[in-house]
Amino acid sequence: MRALLFAVCIALISIASAQQKPPTVRPEVGKPLQAAIEALKAKRAKDALARVREAQAIPDKTPYESYLVTRVLGQAAAAAGDNATAATALENAANSSAAPENERVQLLAAAASAYYSAKDYSKAAGMATRYFQHGGTDKAIRTVYVQSLYLGGNYAGAARELASEVETEERAGKNPPEEQLQLLANAYLQSKDTAGYARTMEKLVSYYPKRDYWLNVLHNVVTRSGFNERLAIDVARLKLDVGVMKSADEYLDYAQMALIEGFPQEATRVVDKGYAAGVLGTGPEAARHKRLKDLAAKNLAEDKKALAGGGSGAKDDKTLFNEGFNYVLLGNAEKGLGMMQQAMKTGAGFRRPDHAKLQLAYAYHVAGQNEKAVQTFKTVQGTDGAAALARLWVIRLSRTS
Repeated sequence: MRALLFAVCIALISIASAQQKPPTVRPEVGKPLQAAIEALKAKRAKDALARVREAQAIPDKTPYESYLVTRVLGQAAAAAGDNATAATALENAANSSAAPENERVQLLAAAASAYYSAKDYSKAAGMATRYFQHGGTDKAIRTVYVQSLYLGGNYAGAARELASEVETEERAGKNPPEEQLQLLANAYLQSKDTAGYARTMEKLVSYYPKRDYWLNVLHNVVTRSGFNERLAIDVARLKLDVGVMKSADEYLDYAQMALIEGFPQEATRVVDKGYAAGVLGTGPEAARHKRLKDLAAKNLAEDKKALAGGGSGAKDDKTLFNEGFNYVLLGNAEKGLGMMQQAMKTGAGFRRPDHAKLQLAYAYHVAGQNEKAVQTFKTVQGTDGAAALARLWVIRLSRTS
């Protein structure tokens, strides 16, 4: 911000030098002012301040002389690092009736930057607002404005402005900067806008799929009001797929849920991944891990035998659906998906159709049919966490397709 302020002040010097017929300034005022400007050009800030103080002490100055003195005082104070003095002087210069309009805009920019550097964020935001009202378009001053809103505690205002900027970037086909999205997420968080925070974290994980962002969005799903615990296995599936499952307990919980649901092939795959990652099969719980591994293998053998014999005989929609899922897990995607689709046609056997859609979409993903998976995930609705998980799967598969 100091660099921005200095650049604006140099621009003001250039504007003053370019004026062809400025109003008359008496020599006793003009001489020390010119010396101050020359000192500024030479980056001698203290010398510039001393010269402008000489001009300030001259009595009975005209409005234009007072404007020039105040303006150069602001420039010199800014260069010397006295942001509070600089901010007040630059604002006074901008408010002067003698200020040329082309200089007023630059003065407002300089005042906004100086107030920001002085940590007077309310005044900085006010100066930036006036700058835009006078036709200013510098993106750096917009940054000053948004940062001032945030640091001044106007989190809702900061979120509104940042959300507008993000929308503009996205409409232009650009990825919003990560830092911009982080600030927007924090602004929503500070203003207790949980919906806005969740939306922004989903944007972060979409554009910048880092581990911490994935953990955050998944945490948001399971802790939101109304989350259905029956979706815990769907959360685990996504965690494993995006590579954020790390602890032994996470692998074990997932495998046990898969066994309870009747999917021993899925449980076996999870346990094998845990062993491959070096998380299972070691430490004081190694024997427990081995028992679960053996149980999954035993159930899988029984499951394969049952499926080879035609499954469970007469089947309701739910049984047909789950057996189809098992066929998909075992590599027979064509048969398995056909059974799942047939079971879904009526939907009569499902208390929670959106949960079934979530599982069907996941089955498409397991079968390598990610386009169909995305299409199905997009149909998932509800407020119990299923739709939120489906959105995250769409983000995941859109990044890998």
